[in-house]
Amino acid sequence: MDAAPALPTLSRAHSSLIRDLLHEKKARAEEGAFVVEGAKACLDLIRRHPQTVLSLTLSSRYLRRESESERRLRANLAVRQFVCSESTFQKLSDVEAPQGVLAVVRQPQWDENGVLGGSRVLGIYGDRLQDPANVGAIIRTAAALNLTGLWLSPDSADHFGPKVVRVTAATLLSLPVFRTSDIRALVNHHCALYSALVPSPGTISLKDIRSVPRRVMIAVGNEGAGLAGSILNLSAVKFAIPLGKNVESLNVAATVAIAAFYLNDLPIEG
Repeated sequence: MDAAPALPTLSRAHSSLIRDLLHEKKARAEEGAFVVEGAKACLDLIRRHPQTVLSLTLSSRYLRRESESERRLRANLAVRQFVCSESTFQKLSDVEAPQGVLAVVRQPQWDENGVLGGSRVLGIYGDRLQDPANVGAIIRTAAALNLTGLWLSPDSADHFGPKVVRVTAATLLSLPVFRTSDIRALVNHHCALYSALVPSPGTISLKDIRSVPRRVMIAVGNEGAGLAGSILNLSAVKFAIPLGKNVESLNVAATVAIAAFYLNDLPIEG
């Protein structure tokens, strides 16, 4: 039995909300929500984080192709669900090849003091990270390595923007992410700043770090300009990842992955 006729037609108001959430950071902040698009991503959300889903919008074509198991999973989700035509969905979509399903999702709320209150902290601080793909990759890496969280400067890419969401999918709901305008707040929580730089005088090799404090924040900088001088002045350690010949630097997401994996495996000082 085709479930599409049982769903209400997407309203103009909800269509407008979806467009605003996809394209306007201010709307995402005011609504406390963001959009997840794609069949796999939405189904993962329903399985793993059903309480965060606020609504589903499905194209008539998606409903015709939906498997019985997917339909049962969706039917058990107690949220508003809407259907629209394929042409309407394409106008809503932020991807080149829409799959016909998207969810409006509640933004997670994290207690920053609680997150920083643990005896062991290994987090990432991103200074002016403007490429959404890099921010998304860093979130996935931090979640995979079970890091404490990610702190972003206010002028970094919005981590609830559609380009970041496409990279992170459900991991965005499991990793604490904060915006902070003053990195000194992290230092005041007794986090030692370990700043990642290109190899240069004044840096030590990552491989020469043999142990770490219980509370460390790995700082990485803007894709072109690097870390701000104010951050470097607060840094306990300035390190560089050894590179092969004719390679000047690594992508910031690769830097985070290598440094976090290495430091996470070191013994704790004291």
